[in-house]
Amino acid sequence: MFSYDVTNIRVRYYDTDQMGFVYYGNYAHFYEIGRVEALRGLGLNYKDLEAQGIGMPVYDMKSRFIRPARYDDLLTIRVTIPELPRTRIVFHYEIYNQDGHLLNTGETTLVFLKNGNSRPIAAPAELLEAAKPFFQT
Repeated sequence: MFSYDVTNIRVRYYDTDQMGFVYYGNYAHFYEIGRVEALRGLGLNYKDLEAQGIGMPVYDMKSRFIRPARYDDLLTIRVTIPELPRTRIVFHYEIYNQDGHLLNTGETTLVFLKNGNSRPIAAPAELLEAAKPFFQT
């Protein structure tokens, strides 16, 4: 399993509702920050994949709200990839505040598509090569 922590994400006033809680729809943005940085941690980035004609749209998203994140909280997003990708890649998320309290858990599934015809393709070879060491038993 691959795991990566993205730290020092500051909750801005813009992210909150009138109660001072992070608006629930903004967790999708936190997940995106997490997965982009996790892929970067594997030596890959979306820009290069897109330049190769590979798209990665979100197929499914789940979120569980445990405690509210609040204005000015300093968040850590822990991202794990629990299994080696094939035509889909699954990301799990845990979001913690500066006190170490678990605030949110989530999961997204993305599919690999060939840009232009939107047909599913296998995970890119460079992603598999970078990830394989984390999945060897």
